[in-house]
Amino acid sequence: MQLIKNRWKIIGSIFFILIVLFWCSLPNPLFDQPTSFVIEAADGQLLGARIAEDGQWRFPSNGVIADKFETAILTFEDNRFYSHWGVDFLAMGRAIFQNIKNKRVVSGGSTLSMQVIRLSRKGKPRTLLQKLIEIILAFRLELGYSKKEILSSYASNAPFGGNVVGLEAASWRYFWKKSTMLSWAEATTLAVLPNAPSFIHPGKNRNALIEKRNRLLQKIYEKGLIDSITLDLAIAEPLPSKPLPLPQDAPHLLNYVASVSKDKKVYKTTIDYGLQKTINEIANRYHPTLSNNEIHNLAILVLDVATKKVLAYVGNAKNAGFEHGQSVDIIQAPRSTGSILKPILYALALQDGQILPKSLLQDIPTFLKDYRPENFLNTYDGVIPADLALSRSLNIPFVRLLQSYGVEKFHFNLKKLGISTLSNGPNHYGLSLILGGSEATLWDLTNLYSGMACRLKYFYKNQGWYNESDFDKSNLSWFNKKSEPRLQKETAYLTADAIWLTFEAMKKLERPNAQGEWERFDLKNEIAWKTGTSFGFRDAWAIGVNPNFAIGVWTGNADGEGRPGLTGISAAAPILFDVFDQLPFTPWFDQPFDEMNFIEVCAESGYLPNKNCPIDSIWVQKNTLNIQQCPYHQLVHLDATNRKQVNISCYPHELIINQPWFVLPPTEEHYYVAKHPNYRPLPVFSDSCELEGKQNENIIQLIYPNFKARIFMPIDINGEKSKTVFKAIHRSRSALLHWNIDKEFIGTTKEIHEMEINTVVGKHVLTLVDEQGNRLEQTFEIIEKAN
Repeated sequence: MQLIKNRWKIIGSIFFILIVLFWCSLPNPLFDQPTSFVIEAADGQLLGARIAEDGQWRFPSNGVIADKFETAILTFEDNRFYSHWGVDFLAMGRAIFQNIKNKRVVSGGSTLSMQVIRLSRKGKPRTLLQKLIEIILAFRLELGYSKKEILSSYASNAPFGGNVVGLEAASWRYFWKKSTMLSWAEATTLAVLPNAPSFIHPGKNRNALIEKRNRLLQKIYEKGLIDSITLDLAIAEPLPSKPLPLPQDAPHLLNYVASVSKDKKVYKTTIDYGLQKTINEIANRYHPTLSNNEIHNLAILVLDVATKKVLAYVGNAKNAGFEHGQSVDIIQAPRSTGSILKPILYALALQDGQILPKSLLQDIPTFLKDYRPENFLNTYDGVIPADLALSRSLNIPFVRLLQSYGVEKFHFNLKKLGISTLSNGPNHYGLSLILGGSEATLWDLTNLYSGMACRLKYFYKNQGWYNESDFDKSNLSWFNKKSEPRLQKETAYLTADAIWLTFEAMKKLERPNAQGEWERFDLKNEIAWKTGTSFGFRDAWAIGVNPNFAIGVWTGNADGEGRPGLTGISAAAPILFDVFDQLPFTPWFDQPFDEMNFIEVCAESGYLPNKNCPIDSIWVQKNTLNIQQCPYHQLVHLDATNRKQVNISCYPHELIINQPWFVLPPTEEHYYVAKHPNYRPLPVFSDSCELEGKQNENIIQLIYPNFKARIFMPIDINGEKSKTVFKAIHRSRSALLHWNIDKEFIGTTKEIHEMEINTVVGKHVLTLVDEQGNRLEQTFEIIEKAN
């Protein structure tokens, strides 16, 4: 009795072990081959793919089986797939009978479940023992997986000829479409390919392949699944040629996403497929013209302001050539910013209450230690309204504005606003930070301007509160949700009023034509836009926004080679305008009245008015606490003719005419009057009057050198010491100026006050005296450059 019990225990243990071995017999995972990395547009369209590590085009399984392919493969391979448990004994018996009758293997009788097992076991020999193992494992497969999962495993791992594995890869390689879009002829072609992939594929044995396909179509017709017209049309379809290259609509995006996506193998992006194709066409259209000037690279980025989604991503010109850096993703590459940061400084200065939109900024020759900025055309306006300085992208007014705003503060705010490439401290960049002394990426810059547009767009919808997520980075993944709103009354970023006024200035952007005259661009769509050109004509930028879209464009050479004519206005702006023309019309932003004040300003200077100013009323930002009163209007005392200045020491006070006068300092006046013929220079004093107090100040001004300047000793090309050219301005154009260095007379100038001075190393005093005794003293130091 005990022996029987022990025997049953042994049998039970053996049975239990067999059950465990049976249950654990399937490979885990079932398939562990490397797969291609695939990116899709928002609508599921294929944008591009990378070949798998083993050199196969094998797309990751998406669990979707196209209806036509399912019908075709089941009709061809496994009619009773949904009714058997992994083994179709009727089919197997028929196969054995046919093989015996023909004395060779003409039919295998394997179900799709058994073929999945064979594929997962990677080419085991086709012996009776292996067939038995496949039968057992197929049964186990049926117990652990649904029929749809088994069918999906087959479709994803079946060989389709050459290095094409899986239905989705085959559908794109042979027909350039998703498997769900296959016709009946295409679906049946792919259904018969795995039966003999090494012998029959579209590149060879075409007659055998088409006969197999047509027989399968006939079977499907006989089962009543298609009508006769569909059958005839399918049979008439030609076979594809050899495998096609996969789509490469966003190759740089593919590489970028692959580098950041971690283990994800299918990356569904936010890209608008139709827009991406359109932007690709625009890039391809402009590239030949640019390349004729040896400008080989360009990049375009389109963002959705509301959703923070990336709608189009062209990282570089498709036909640039690898010798010209075609593989470089310019969107993510740090490049010199040129003038593209000027609107940010303008907005920050407004927000800080440092300027008003019409405040006059100095535009005169400027020497700042070793830094000498120049305007693009090497001309000067004397003074110019801040908004016009922005629309004309003048360099000197913005260098001076940055000097007063503070490099450190500007550097801090740029980093806070998302410029991630400022790896050095503010002193490293200095005042050149506003003119391209730093680098930024098209990604960061377009995101920054998109954040500004988003802030203004939703100001009223957020009931005057600020969403601090406005300046978060844009999304590339379809599955990433927009950041949760972080609403607060005060903002750490830019305010709506400053952004509105900045966009208003950017809307009326002006640029010089070939004759140096300023022209305003009339655009179909209302946009705020800005261009930039880096030093040496190496980078050309154009960025524009409206309430719905932010677009960034860069053109240049990936290796940094500069080219004549490579400017933002000529090389990048036309592309920007063309892209905007492809987008729907968008009404302009609502003005944030609640954040603005309608105030009186000086009509000529744009500052808060003093008692002598003509008055105008304009909308300005809320913060005006730091705005000074107009420094240019003063009350002038004139004689009865209104032609000479007088004072009570030399003229009857009852006859003196007091008149407000717009008076610029001599240097500013010198350049201002050339472009403003209506400007009235300050009348000279009557000969009978003596200047009192500070009335003789600002009669003479030095353009170069500045106060306490340190000047490097100039050296000629032959190595000999050269002379330094000093420049001065006198309010009276006919005045004589007597020049003295260290109390030694060196010469006299009239009208154009320039003097070549040859001095020794050391500290010196320059003294200028006119005929009326007005004088100006300035110290400077000559130093030698270190070898």
